[in-house]
Amino acid sequence: MQNNCLRAIKLYDQYRQLDAAIQPSLQPFRNLKKAYSRLDKEYLNLKAINHLSELYIYIRQLEAVITVQETFAELLKGKQIPCTVIEAGPCVVTQVKTIEKDGYEAIQLAFGEKKESRTNKPMKGHFAKANTTPKYHLAEFTRFEEGHKKKYGEVLTVDVFQEGEFVDVVGTSKGKGFQGVVKRHGFGGVGDLTHGQHDRLRAPGSIGASSYPSRIFKGMRMAGQTGNHRVKIQNLEVIKIIAEKNLILVKGSVPGPKGSILKLERWS
Repeated sequence: MQNNCLRAIKLYDQYRQLDAAIQPSLQPFRNLKKAYSRLDKEYLNLKAINHLSELYIYIRQLEAVITVQETFAELLKGKQIPCTVIEAGPCVVTQVKTIEKDGYEAIQLAFGEKKESRTNKPMKGHFAKANTTPKYHLAEFTRFEEGHKKKYGEVLTVDVFQEGEFVDVVGTSKGKGFQGVVKRHGFGGVGDLTHGQHDRLRAPGSIGASSYPSRIFKGMRMAGQTGNHRVKIQNLEVIKIIAEKNLILVKGSVPGPKGSILKLERWS
């Protein structure tokens, strides 16, 4: 028992050294992981000793730190990741709303340069208050974390985001015009060609009874306008940030066509 405890203490010290080596840089992770595997095998021979429960917890915590940081460090090396490139800024704070004056807290951000000749006088005054040039697009943001106070004319860039975090993307989906139930709702059509069906492959079928209730219930899935709706895609991972060009690469697709306007939301 005494020899086992001495070995456990020695293992614990070695793990402490590994933990300290993590902080300076991510470079030695591969060697650290090999060293961890070797130490873990030695520990398995001692797992019957109850006194090592604290050491076991520490080992597992250290393994999680190594795995997560190494995974992100190796993320872009030799892997094909489908991404969407978004220009996120620069955005100017053109209005600050407060509880005392407006009843709620929010800031208004403006994006996209606009000619003064195409801006009316009220909006020219609005932008002049923030000491900025006219912009095309305005959006309001609420629900901020602690210490979010912004000032008129402050410029926000893509630096507010961090690689590895998750964001929500809001946009307007592509409009597809008036579509039938097969394209709009995924119906299978009537189908059965062997029993007198004629030109009804993509028909909606029955939409209700006759004498009662003598009406169509609200929400009945029928043909109609498809797309062109406000859509929010949640939890898209930020893969890379190119600060000098205000570009952000998020994993996956976003709503809307190329060149459309999006709203990025980040929750702490």
